[in-house]
Amino acid sequence: MKVFVAGATGVLGRRAVPLLVVAGHDVSALARSDARASLLGDLGARPVRAELFDPESMRRAVAGHEAVCNLATHIPAPMHMARSGAWAENDRIRTEGSRHLVDGALAGGAQRYVQESIAFVYRDGADEWIDESSPIDPVAYLRSATVAESNAARVTAAGASGVVLRFAAFYGPDSDSTLATIRLAKRRIALGAGPDTYVSSITTDDAAAAVVASLAAPAGLYNVGDDEPVTRREYFATLAGALGVRPAFVAPAGITKLGGPKAALLTRSQRVSNRRFVDATGWQPTSPSVRQGWPVVVAAAAAAAGS
Repeated sequence: MKVFVAGATGVLGRRAVPLLVVAGHDVSALARSDARASLLGDLGARPVRAELFDPESMRRAVAGHEAVCNLATHIPAPMHMARSGAWAENDRIRTEGSRHLVDGALAGGAQRYVQESIAFVYRDGADEWIDESSPIDPVAYLRSATVAESNAARVTAAGASGVVLRFAAFYGPDSDSTLATIRLAKRRIALGAGPDTYVSSITTDDAAAAVVASLAAPAGLYNVGDDEPVTRREYFATLAGALGVRPAFVAPAGITKLGGPKAALLTRSQRVSNRRFVDATGWQPTSPSVRQGWPVVVAAAAAAAGS
C-alpha cells in the first residue's frame, strides 16, 4: 500500500515509519527541513517537502497515496504546559492541519485515513472500564483533538475508511514527558494526583505497531493502550522499582481543586479498554502493563543517556 505519513519524525512517527516499511508498504512522509528529509530517508521513507498549513501543498503531497496517516503533534515540554499559548501550535495542527490532510486525501482518492488522538478526553471513570462509547469531557487543550476526530469522520462519510486512534499516555526512552517523569520520580515527585485513580499507558513502540495494524482496521474509533491499566500508586511504585529509588508521593486527588479545571485532568481515573482494537486487528502490546514496560524504558533511557 502507498502510505503518506505526517508527523513522521516525531516520537511516534519515527518508530511507525520503519515498521510500515518492514510490513511492505511504500511510505512517503512529510519533511519540513533538509535535516528531517535526511532522517526520513534513513528510516526508509521517501521525503516529501510540503507545508502542512498550505492546503494546495498538502493536496499535491498526498496525491496518489492509498492511505494517509496523521501522526503530527506539537506537545509542549512538561514545564511549559501550563503557560498561556503553549498549546497553540498543537491546536493548529489538530484543527487546520488535519483539515488540510483530509481534504487532500479525499481529493486524491485515498481509501484510508488514520488520525492520532488521545484517550485523555474521557471523563473520570472511577474503577469502571472505559470503552469507545464512554462519555468524554475534554479540557481546553484537548478540544482540538475532537476536531481532528471529526475531520477523520468526514473520510468515512465520503465512502472511504476513517480511523481514529485514541492513544493512552505514551512513555518511551526518547519522550520528553517520560524523561521529565523519570527525573521527578528520582526526587520522589509524582506527576498527577489521586493514588487510587487509574492510569492507562502505552509504550511508544507498541503505539507504533498499532499504527501499522490500523491500516487493516474497519473504519471507526479505537482506544489503544496496554492491557492492564494500574492505579497511580502502582504506576509510580513500578517506576521507582525500575529506577532503584523509593516511590514518589502521590498527592490526594482533592489537591487539584486548587488548580481549576485544567488541573483536574491530573487526577482523572481512566481505566481504558483496548478490547475493540485488539478484536478488530489482532494487535497486542508487547508490554501488557507498566510492570513490564517501565523496566525496559528506564533501561533504554539510561543507555541512551550514557551513550
